[in-house]
This record gives sequence, C-alpha cells and structure tokens, in this order.
Amino acid sequence: MGYKLIRYSVKDTELEANRALVAKVFEALDETAPQGVRYLVLELDDGEFIHIIVEGHVVGEGNDASGLTGLAAFEAFTQNHAERRSTPVRRSPVRIIGNYHVLEAGKAG
Repeated sequence: MGYKLIRYSVKDTELEANRALVAKVFEALDETAPQGVRYLVLELDDGEFIHIIVEGHVVGEGNDASGLTGLAAFEAFTQNHAERRSTPVRRSPVRIIGNYHVLEAGKAG
C-alpha cells in the first residue's frame, strides 16, 4: 500500500470556500462509495491543508483513482484551486512509521 501526501496553504479569505469544497467531496464519496478509495484531509491552524491518499490493493477492492478524481465535487474543488492557495501544492510519497487505529482499511467510523 502506498500513501501520498499533498499539502498547501490557503489564503485567509478563501478558507471557508476551501473547507466547503472539501466537505462536498466527502459528501460525494459517502454517496457513491467508490471501491478502493482511501482519502483523508486535515486542516492546520495556520490555514494549511493536508490531503492523504492511500493507494494500493486491498483484497476485493480496486485501485482506481478515478473514484475520487472523477467526482463532479472533486472537479469543482480543483477549479480555481490555484487562486485559493497562498502557497504552491507540494506532493510527496510518504511511509507510515507508526499508526495506531488512524489509518485502517475499511470504512472510517
């Protein structure tokens, strides 16, 4: 299983808009329940957002990123994203060194 971390900061005037767009992505994920999609978004106090995407094969599930990127809500999130940001997007693969019940396979809850 592989993990990708994406981070960027948002202009103070765009925080609410970014939060709302991210929330709509999660609403769409709840509605469509695509197989093989694992996605987490965190917001730090300084306006930085961190997205964690899990890639890999879970028994019985696909590894199709289009389950996330193909959502209309995700497309809406990406529109004008550069205008909302105050920093460039930074992407990097990450390795989990320790995990205690945060990143589990299966539905969060």
